[in-house]
Amino acid sequence: MFLKDKVESLIEKFLQERTDIFLISCKISADNKIEVIIDGDEGISIQDCLQCSRAIENNLDREEEDFALSVYSAGVTNPLILPRQYKKNLGRELKVFLEGGKEINGILEQVKDDKITLTWKERIPKEKGKGKVTVELKEEIEIQNIQKATINIKI
Repeated sequence: MFLKDKVESLIEKFLQERTDIFLISCKISADNKIEVIIDGDEGISIQDCLQCSRAIENNLDREEEDFALSVYSAGVTNPLILPRQYKKNLGRELKVFLEGGKEINGILEQVKDDKITLTWKERIPKEKGKGKVTVELKEEIEIQNIQKATINIKI
């Protein structure tokens, strides 16, 4: 069994035990550097990363194949990739880049299996006369049409 297959099998076993945690990515370079990124429905702690790391490392034999292992959480600045990540960020403000170059900054109001709903306020010209009026907009977006989505961090 190749290293990649072993690692993926060990991660899968760990995630079956910890159903509140999910895999974002697992990359293994040509020189056996293993990089695992995980996330959780309620966030990820250092302890969660340690448990995942141990579940992998304790079941691999360095005598058989040398490797370097890094397990970490998807940071708040990392893009959202999976629908499960959107669900845990309901109510937060997102910056969403859509295919075609459109950008929306809005509050994540709803998440369905393959769609999200954002709401935001925008100033548009009045229908009559000069000046602008603030309106609330709402858009349902298919996740597959999102090129990149990140959490807007406000300080």
